[in-house]
Amino acid sequence: MDHAALLAMAHTLHRAGLFGDGRSYSTGDILSALGAAPRHHWIVRRWLAALTREGMLRCEGGEHHGLRPVSRPELAAAMRNLETGRRGMGYPAEMGRFFQTALRSLPNLVRDEISLQSLLFPGGETGTAQGNYRDNLVSRHLNALAAAAVATASRSRDAQGRLRVLEIGAGVGATTEFVLDALAHVPLDYLFTDVSGFFLDAAHERFGHMPGMRYALLDINATMSAQLSSAQLSSAQLSSTQCGDEAPFDIVLAANVLHNARHTGRTLAAIRELLVPGGTLVLLESCIEHHLVSTSMHFLMSPRPEEPLAGFADLREGQDRVFLTRTEWLRQLAAVGFRDVQVRPDPDDPIAAAGQYVFSTVRGEGAHRPDPASLLAAAAERLPRHLVLREIQSVDAFPGLAMSPCRRPGDR
Repeated sequence: MDHAALLAMAHTLHRAGLFGDGRSYSTGDILSALGAAPRHHWIVRRWLAALTREGMLRCEGGEHHGLRPVSRPELAAAMRNLETGRRGMGYPAEMGRFFQTALRSLPNLVRDEISLQSLLFPGGETGTAQGNYRDNLVSRHLNALAAAAVATASRSRDAQGRLRVLEIGAGVGATTEFVLDALAHVPLDYLFTDVSGFFLDAAHERFGHMPGMRYALLDINATMSAQLSSAQLSSAQLSSTQCGDEAPFDIVLAANVLHNARHTGRTLAAIRELLVPGGTLVLLESCIEHHLVSTSMHFLMSPRPEEPLAGFADLREGQDRVFLTRTEWLRQLAAVGFRDVQVRPDPDDPIAAAGQYVFSTVRGEGAHRPDPASLLAAAAERLPRHLVLREIQSVDAFPGLAMSPCRRPGDR
């Protein structure tokens, strides 16, 4: 599948009239020849880096040259092999058609003449997306692992009454379905959230018959606590839950969404404050950037046309990448005060080759951790109105930041 993506990248560059004359080209030259929309420039840079790493392109002094030619028969054979891989991975036929259409549409996608959303949700249908997030070997296995982690967390809590679950970026509800099955006999207050009302409407239709389900818009790149406090929840909300008074949650579930956070540490710190002491975060994330993703799903990660081209503001800044590695997630979770991290699958599990993992971790309570709400209140009393802070987050460490030579171990 990745091989087909590499050949499609190279074929797209050749179709733009590049590298057939023996010349060298700068990245700017390539972007210009492709007519790439500025918001997709980072994706083209990823292609160039991938082709170089795989020995299909040479780069010296910032100039690219020597792209290996790709014939139409070779690309057609790779497409057939992609279909074989699709069947072997258990993807439905709709997903195979999506991958092939995306690879053939790369010139149009990169110029913003068509959107990946139109390919992934043809006619507003979610069947193709379900194939990516639910109906395949890897997703079924990982969703089952996530559901098992949620079920384990539900059994270990001390609180009585309804289990309060917040699902962030629930999307097509692929993981939701597994989790609700695992919690079938648990009284629930389950808040299904996403940044898009399209998914909320679909979820209400799909899960609306289930007791305890609520729905709300939630953007992980804005202040989540404020959004939840002011959310206009579904009319099917529980009578015991007052809009505007969202108590902390026992479990937060985030499947295939937190890589969208502009700053991973800030988002994880905000999630921590949404959990009760000892509450559990279950996180499902890709940790390997496959070439096929760079020719398909990454187009969903480009900023919208009306948004600034800010990119990520965390350890991924300036790197043209989306996913954190397994080790980076462990460090980020520890830095903001999560403890007892469990990761599945194990590294030697065959399914780990897909590069996706489920992290289950508990909100820790540091002995000297300040209360953000108290700090905000105190700051509001002391600061001029135009300097009042919107949000404060406390962390245990800054991953990757060396200790200042002016400080000694143990200093606070």
